Amino acid sequence: QVQLVESGGGLVQAGGSLRLSCAASGIALPIIRMGWYRQALGKQRELVATISTGSATNYADSVEGRFTVSRDNGRNTVYLQMNNVIPEDTAVYYCHAQTVLTRSYWGQGTWVTVSS
Repeated sequence: QVQLVESGGGLVQAGGSLRLSCAASGIALPIIRMGWYRQALGKQRELVATISTGSATNYADSVEGRFTVSRDNGRNTVYLQMNNVIPEDTAVYYCHAQTVLTRSYWGQGTWVTVSS
């Protein structure tokens, strides 16, 4: 059974920090990229940050310089360090894993709420 289990979400004050984690299991094919997307109320899901097996990263402009994505390939785990958060970062954050043959898997989502 494929599982992407996220943790670390919650309530944080503007200017604070939060760290999200996501552990993938049960995926038979090699994972080539993991990352984070988010969806705020009434908005479409959007890319936050991704990281490849070779540690190449990609960030949304809105989080560049504030968020850092990292990965433990041996544990199929991806992290998102969120610093200097702002109210606009409030959303459900979803973990994503992409394998060879372009198969895609999603976590159940974790809420991040930033208070002003």
